[in-house]
Amino acid sequence: MIFNWFKIFIYHLRQSKLFSFLNVLGLSIGIASVIFAILYWNNEHAYDQWNPGKEKIYQVLNKIGATGDIWASNSIPFGETCKTTIPEIEKVCFFNSWYDEDIIKYQGQKLLVKDIMISDENFFDFFPFEIVNGAKQNILKEKNSVAISDEQAKLLFKNEDPIGKSISFNNLTFTVKAVYRITTPSSIEPSYVFSGIRKDSDANSWGNFNYGLLVKIKDGASPDVVLKKMQNVNFVNRTLKDAKESGQTVEQYVKENGEIKVIIDQLKTARLHGTKSSGGQNFPEGIGNLKLLYIMVGLSILILVLSLVNYINLATASAIKRAKEVGVRKIVGASKSQIIRQFIFETAIIVTLAILFALAIVELSLPYYNTFLKKTLTMNGSEFYLQLILIFGLVIILAGIFPAIYISNFETLKVLKGNFSRSKSGIWIRNSMLIFQFGVAAFFIIGALIVNSQVDYMMNKDLGFSGDQVISIPFNTIDRSKRTQEYLIAKQEIQKISGVVNVSTFAGTFGNNSGSSSGFTHNGIFVQPKNIEMDYGFLDMMKIKVVKGRDLSPQFASDTVSSMLINETLAKTLNLKNPVNTIITSGWSIGDGNLKFKIVGVVKDFNLMGLQNKIPPMVFINLSTLKWNNFNNVLVKVSPDNLTETLEKLKLYWEKNVNPDYPFDYQFVDKGFAKTYEEQIKQKNLFFILNLVVIIIAIFGLFALASFSMERRLKEIAIRKTLGAETDILLKELSKQYIIFCLIGFGIGIVPAYILLQKWLEDFAFRIGISSVPFGIALISLLFLTLLIVLTKAFQVTKIDVLKYLKYE
Repeated sequence: MIFNWFKIFIYHLRQSKLFSFLNVLGLSIGIASVIFAILYWNNEHAYDQWNPGKEKIYQVLNKIGATGDIWASNSIPFGETCKTTIPEIEKVCFFNSWYDEDIIKYQGQKLLVKDIMISDENFFDFFPFEIVNGAKQNILKEKNSVAISDEQAKLLFKNEDPIGKSISFNNLTFTVKAVYRITTPSSIEPSYVFSGIRKDSDANSWGNFNYGLLVKIKDGASPDVVLKKMQNVNFVNRTLKDAKESGQTVEQYVKENGEIKVIIDQLKTARLHGTKSSGGQNFPEGIGNLKLLYIMVGLSILILVLSLVNYINLATASAIKRAKEVGVRKIVGASKSQIIRQFIFETAIIVTLAILFALAIVELSLPYYNTFLKKTLTMNGSEFYLQLILIFGLVIILAGIFPAIYISNFETLKVLKGNFSRSKSGIWIRNSMLIFQFGVAAFFIIGALIVNSQVDYMMNKDLGFSGDQVISIPFNTIDRSKRTQEYLIAKQEIQKISGVVNVSTFAGTFGNNSGSSSGFTHNGIFVQPKNIEMDYGFLDMMKIKVVKGRDLSPQFASDTVSSMLINETLAKTLNLKNPVNTIITSGWSIGDGNLKFKIVGVVKDFNLMGLQNKIPPMVFINLSTLKWNNFNNVLVKVSPDNLTETLEKLKLYWEKNVNPDYPFDYQFVDKGFAKTYEEQIKQKNLFFILNLVVIIIAIFGLFALASFSMERRLKEIAIRKTLGAETDILLKELSKQYIIFCLIGFGIGIVPAYILLQKWLEDFAFRIGISSVPFGIALISLLFLTLLIVLTKAFQVTKIDVLKYLKYE
């Protein structure tokens, strides 16, 4: 029996090559989209699941004061006090929540490493990577200890045993204590873990939020209880103490300065569901994009549903050609259940072919998909294969049941008498499916247009600065404690290079953030502005305007001591109508008191960070004002003439005079800022690709239903032609219902499109408004495609041989 079913399937496959191809292609596209989403979903949910302490380990974040900024950093005394006063806490771990990039040296070898972790002695208690060589316990307890990943050990030591060897990092010597193997994916995947958290120097500095903090709670302890006690540590040691010192009640102090709110995120769910810090840097491996994950999963499921609808439409459209086969089989004794099983068997073959095609599509596209997500996803693992089997079963059930039941219900007498084509059974279901396809197509077209408009807006918006022909070069000096002095000397030499127009620097990165932030209160208003330590001429070089007062200048001696600029946002926040000459008590302290500054100018707001973020309040001071600064790059404006020659001269100078250990590297400031909307450009491209897929699938479905509908009406058309109906009248009659379906589908699709895209735009501080233009374009596009397909098919059927369909009437 199975063999006979297979022979019948092959026969109809040959008879309907186009329909069979469209069936397989449509399903394979839908299945491929779901496979892509599954690979991404599995990877994002796999982070830290290998960690045996994932349910007991919590990352500690802080919501700072009245500004509401969330920091994934903490002070040493806060963590130490929590450990000693909260019995439910088993251990704490301080670590850098970012990777350091530096040169590692060993016996003349130099390696530039970009994923260096600095932590305290408890790192491997929180991330217990497999130790393949060396100490198993207390690996980082001794000063100047380091553990190395097995891959880096092979690169640096070749066949030598690394244990006990000395390597150089940051002008210090460290002893290798252990070699570990990284378990992926993990929130931290470092090549080197150095001991180096300076607990002693920061032991009493409650205001220095310098390190990431992890706490491990004891078995059976309540995280809610731990959180409440941690909040009390802050209240007793920060809020209560500071209120007393300022001569205020706690209520008055909190009203003016706000209160630090502690947040804890469980490691098991922190990547995707944890609290996002204001800087977005919770862990070195970043945080998951839950919204993008939901978008990709939702759209992939929608495309699969669309593919299934398309398959059902195609299957029922082609069923009319098999009506007599079903009638004859029923006459010779075939039961309804046998016919259903036969057609489900055929669906299983088609789904198998579709899955094979889908796997081929995924395999060929995976490198581009990995580039898009910046991952290394592969199609393997027992979980993936089980999910693939589940997809196979679901698609067979969803795609096969309705066509099989529909075909098995053909009335034998009607079929054999030739009246089946006049039957209207199931028409409303097929029409509903077509309307659904129009709705989905409308959603994707509108989505693509709005995402494209937002990205274009971001790319063309006036940012308040100009990075044209300005390059940013890392300034990795040998002695970092003398960085400012070395920069000022280097600046004089760099300006002598032909092709160099100007040189400056500031503590920050365009498209990223500033180097630091310090809070202060003025007239009862607490603010936490970004600190911009800058060289003279920085604002002028970047074409950032000073709208009130003046810029900092070497002509005024006070400008390196007690002068500052503020931006328009800070002036508005402090309600300063005439800010110039206002005296501010800053958040910086020397000795027993905070430094006082006079505002000498107001800087026009500019976008330092991406357009997803509001422009924060900022203060600007000269590089030499404080004993420390956070600048890491030198900005060099270059002439477009002989650019290659200029860059070569800069390279020679850097390698000879700045730090010969570091390779010369640079980036144009404009391109660096463009990375802030890199993800949106990817979403734009994703929508464009999915838009093409959806339109192709919708065309398949429209073609199928149009073919089915018009083939049912061939005798009607023949009669109309016999009675003298013109071709244009027939075309109008045959196409008008599809125009109505298109309009209904469009009306359904615009509602979720508007709601979801409005939600998507909320992520941007600077965004477009949703106008009627994308909706109008989508409607015109859908109508054009509908008319093109339907009229083409209609014109074809109006050319039928009238005698062929009326000779038996």
